[in-house]
Amino acid sequence: MLNQFAQPSSAPDAQAERRLADLSARILAAREAVEGTIIGQRQVVDLTLTTLLAGGHALLVGVPGLAKTRLVKTLGQVLGLDTRRVQFTPDLMPTDILGSEVLETASDGSRAFRFVKGPVFCQLLMADEINRASPRTQSALLEAMQEMQVTVAGQRHGLPQPYHVLATQNPIEQEGTYPLPEAQLDRFLFQILIDYPALDDERAILLATTGGMEAAPPVLFSPQELMEAQSLIRRLPAPEQVVESILRVVRATRPGPERPDIAWGAGPRAAQALLAGARARAFLMGRAVPLLEDVEALLSPALGHRIALTYGGRARGLTVDDIIGGAVPLLDA
Repeated sequence: MLNQFAQPSSAPDAQAERRLADLSARILAAREAVEGTIIGQRQVVDLTLTTLLAGGHALLVGVPGLAKTRLVKTLGQVLGLDTRRVQFTPDLMPTDILGSEVLETASDGSRAFRFVKGPVFCQLLMADEINRASPRTQSALLEAMQEMQVTVAGQRHGLPQPYHVLATQNPIEQEGTYPLPEAQLDRFLFQILIDYPALDDERAILLATTGGMEAAPPVLFSPQELMEAQSLIRRLPAPEQVVESILRVVRATRPGPERPDIAWGAGPRAAQALLAGARARAFLMGRAVPLLEDVEALLSPALGHRIALTYGGRARGLTVDDIIGGAVPLLDA
């Protein structure tokens, strides 16, 4: 593994290279442990780990029963993160997530407000079925996801580090759901689609989960190591070809005279997501330099939730995947 991280002088120094190699081996062991519990979803596991290594948040989309909750809990256990879960419901209030101030009376009779922290104060927050809550409650996470802090009664409260949100979402077509606003969707680094498992994988799941007690996955990483890996990954060199390709693809998803079917497209945050994700994916694959194949693998997760079509485009049967697919040739332009 070590020689895979040998780079020119523009890359991290020798000590950083050795540490990168060590952390890479550790994260591969963590990935194997997660895959031992989340059977048949390697691409989903890789995308979720890439999100965390890039320092971002992810939206897990799929019908109920596809192990979305189990994935988040397993990742929290393996990575040693303080994990909390919030079940989003239509009657959930922002204070149920952020916390609230309570009035306390001291022994001397004096009274003062004390802030009681909500479940958002953790390192890995699972926002389960986030689109079942009202828009007001959904928006309570905006500041936390972007600025790593919350403001209650005019007071700012910093969140623990590292801080990540893995939200699950049922398909919009299901009853009792509220579409996430564009501003919140844009704060998710990736949208990860989870499909039904293959036959052999489903057989393995059935046998593994209906027998005796399942062993808990081991703790193989720590929050401090995750932050160290994130810092080193941000220092990985990005080839000019990769940067230019990202810019071409992202700008090709925006509305214009030649693209009348696009209502709104990917902004600069999408380009940031692609570059940060490409670096993290390269690290996960044992490389110290992101390649175009890393960018291509992340196009749908990074852009799918950042593009909307006009009514006319939808009426003609056009899909967001068609827009992304049409931009793929620009990677090698």
